[in-house]
Amino acid sequence: MIAPQDVVTFTDLEDTRIVRRFGYVSGIASRPRNRLRSTFRSLGMLIGVSPNEFLSDAEHLRNEALEGIYKRANALGANAVIGLSFHVSEGPDGSCKVVAFGEAVLVADA
Repeated sequence: MIAPQDVVTFTDLEDTRIVRRFGYVSGIASRPRNRLRSTFRSLGMLIGVSPNEFLSDAEHLRNEALEGIYKRANALGANAVIGLSFHVSEGPDGSCKVVAFGEAVLVADA
């Protein structure tokens, strides 16, 4: 099982050595556009309401993408993911897609 602290944006984990590299893994999450929610969010921003709902949506997408990485890396036998990166895009229909990717590795104490 991969612990959250073993998924990093760095190219290595401190006080460990890479024993095996499994290659890149990714996780994808997407949400269709919700016009009603977008309208209320826009109105809220106009009157100064905090966009917490938007952050909540983004956090859910990020977490779903990370879950995909954990699942794929675990299936390969990895115990860490290095070089974590995210790509976020919006479709022409207003949908949002988050892709997380990194290199699945097996690490041991140095």
